Amino acid sequence: MPAKLNTQTRPAALVFDVNETLLDLSEMQEAVNSAYGNELAFKLWFSHLLEYALVENSTNSYHNFSAVGKAAMQMITAVTGKDVPEATQKELLQMIKETKPHPDVAEGLQKLQDAGFLMATLTNSPGKSSFPHLEQVKLKQYFKQMLSVDSVEKFKPAGSTYQFAAQQLDVPLTNLMLVAAHGWDIAGALRAGARAAFIERPGKVLYPLAPTPEIKAPTILELAEKLIQLPKA
Repeated sequence: MPAKLNTQTRPAALVFDVNETLLDLSEMQEAVNSAYGNELAFKLWFSHLLEYALVENSTNSYHNFSAVGKAAMQMITAVTGKDVPEATQKELLQMIKETKPHPDVAEGLQKLQDAGFLMATLTNSPGKSSFPHLEQVKLKQYFKQMLSVDSVEKFKPAGSTYQFAAQQLDVPLTNLMLVAAHGWDIAGALRAGARAAFIERPGKVLYPLAPTPEIKAPTILELAEKLIQLPKA
């Protein structure tokens, strides 16, 4: 049974999800929907991506997120019956490497850094593509470490991914706070014994059957303002 969380003081470390939490995928969403002529195509692709990442977890197999994403794109092409050439599919998938931060991100991370918070990223995306991209969009400077689930060959929300982050940052899992815009990620962190903060990006909701995160905020900037108010341990 997880140790009791201390939610009255600042967490020892903040670990940020990357896609949609920090990086805005709306341009990619528009492009995928346009290519498939369906306003739900991107959501269908992302749902397949997560579903089959969990299949990898459950069957003790591992293909990285890029490979699963490519497979998911092939699947929605078959499901929709839309003739989207492989070259176009490749171009659409490439867009995830060209995303930009949400407008609130840099200012919020700067406030947290100025306040002395230890911060890292933890992404399902491969490190070989995610880490250079974070540097390119000028976010790397805020993070002590950039972590990918490639290192444990399990996708979030598997508990081992959050345990890995805590070990890498040398902090107790019970005082590690995941920051994410995905209900499944929040559920995974809380059930693993970590703390969590939910970023309420448009269209994102929490899983009603999971524990409730201690903080909810619409932006990283507003999250920073809430966290800074907490006393140090």
